[in-house]
Amino acid sequence: MDDLAATNRTDGGKGAADASAAPGTDGGPMPGGRAQPKTDKSEATRALILETAMRLFQERGYEKTTMRAIATEAGVSVGNAYYYFSAKEFLIQGFYDRMTHDHAADARRRMAHTRDFSERLQIALTSWLDTAAPYHEFAAQFFRTAADPTSSLSPFSNESHPARATAVELFRDVLQGSDLAPKLDAELVELLPDVLWLNLMVVVLYWVFDRTEDTERTREFVRRSTPMAARLINLSRYRVFRPIVRDAKGLIQDFILPTIGKAAVK
Repeated sequence: MDDLAATNRTDGGKGAADASAAPGTDGGPMPGGRAQPKTDKSEATRALILETAMRLFQERGYEKTTMRAIATEAGVSVGNAYYYFSAKEFLIQGFYDRMTHDHAADARRRMAHTRDFSERLQIALTSWLDTAAPYHEFAAQFFRTAADPTSSLSPFSNESHPARATAVELFRDVLQGSDLAPKLDAELVELLPDVLWLNLMVVVLYWVFDRTEDTERTREFVRRSTPMAARLINLSRYRVFRPIVRDAKGLIQDFILPTIGKAAVK
């Protein structure tokens, strides 16, 4: 029924008319059929729907939670729920957006008093694990949707650009606020935030499948791999390693960055 309702809305049927008339919904569209709130009331409604969905996903599981159930629990009409999230899958995008902002704020607060690059990077990665911890039980369900490379919900998609840009900017701060940044090649400094975000994606993938208590194995992976990555980046400033650095930059520019969506779909 949820899929049929979503189809009717896409086709401009009655569902679309209901959504346009929903109270407190005066924002324009966001990528992926999401509504962009423009008033405090509409922002509060969107946040309520998202928070309710996250709670129900934790209690019932993603597959067993319908948009109708989310709307009922949130105390809004089904049409209003679909106005903000055109299908249940797009709640994942809302989840990305919110968690990315929460992570960035937490990481910046934690690393405010250190300039050591390795420490700052480890703080940023550990902060992500702490921010995501409440959602680990159903992370694999989210991953099945997001892992499809053709899906707009992929972290590499154009639609995911806002959340990804927030995360990349955090890693830019990790580097620029460190004592290492002034010592590195300027072009490498420009590329590294994207590479550090890709490193986070590796951590996320490991975390999704980690079933140890408090995802301790992933935390240990971060503790051991981060100093190694920091040392490799630090070595790049020495002349003897410049040819390798140039080759690495070429690979990143030619094969990695072009696969990442750069802007949200209009």
